[in-house]
Amino acid sequence: MARRLAIGVLLAAAATSGVMCKPTTARPYFPPVTGAAQAEIQLPPRSATSALADVLKSDSLPVTKVEPRDGYVETAWFDAVTRKPADRRILGPDVVRVRAWVDGTRPGYSRLTVETVYRPLADPSLAPRELDRQVPADHPVGKRMEQIVTELVKLYAPDSVTTKSTGP
Repeated sequence: MARRLAIGVLLAAAATSGVMCKPTTARPYFPPVTGAAQAEIQLPPRSATSALADVLKSDSLPVTKVEPRDGYVETAWFDAVTRKPADRRILGPDVVRVRAWVDGTRPGYSRLTVETVYRPLADPSLAPRELDRQVPADHPVGKRMEQIVTELVKLYAPDSVTTKSTGP
């Protein structure tokens, strides 16, 4: 009898903890690539995510996923010149994707990390993410993402402004 009671208590605790904890997220399992644009702005993560998504949409980028709760924004693969969703093979620097992670740094502040990637080659033996590379520094979409991050810093400047690219 005591054993059944103990098992019942354990099952109830497990069920309750499963309800209280939400282990799912819309963010991908992988981190941003090296060289992604980064900055800290004075907005909470949900607001910063929405602000970034609005700017990307107003810049005619094909934003396909906006998750303010998770601090994540993503575009479809798109043509770097026309900014229309790609209707060809995702290969080379002319077809890119933008992903952004928004993380809280301290109360009321967020760190934006915006990557612009392309796939330089096709290799079916590798996972698709392993093929993604940050676009070169002179790439027009990469430059535009740097400008967007800089504009957001000017709009929502924290006490100490920090803008940088993480990379070699």
